[in-house]
Amino acid sequence: METCYINSPLGVIKIEGDVDGIMSISVLNSNEKLTDIIPEVLQDCVYQLNEYFEGKRQTFSLKLNPQGTDFQQKVWKALQTIPYGTTTTYLKLSQQLGDVKAIRAVANANGKNPLWIVIPCHRVIGSDGSLTGYAGGLHRKQWLLEHESPYKQQTLF
Repeated sequence: METCYINSPLGVIKIEGDVDGIMSISVLNSNEKLTDIIPEVLQDCVYQLNEYFEGKRQTFSLKLNPQGTDFQQKVWKALQTIPYGTTTTYLKLSQQLGDVKAIRAVANANGKNPLWIVIPCHRVIGSDGSLTGYAGGLHRKQWLLEHESPYKQQTLF
């Protein structure tokens, strides 16, 4: 397993993976030492994440290898169908997966998503439009949604 730490507008990102694919992307609340030399198997992931933060990338084309239960894998696959710049709700996601009563299980699987940004769990909001729980912190979820929004806030001054 290879690991690297890179900087982003939202903090230090930890990336883990190997030849079988990217297993984990997470944002840290600590100041880890950034990686000087990115392992070859992680270079494309670093490149694509940097493009995303620069506003040059809306979709990712990476070999992914997240570890989870069959249900979690099903939820994570559904998350990848949410288009850039849009949101859905936990209820709609549950309906899409065929079980409206599974809202809590869907929310739980969403919260265990190991591939921050690439599997866009930040695009799932509450039915009332609220920014509900987010493992990376609600301030990061809000930043990501604003970053992806086609309607950029203009300053008055």
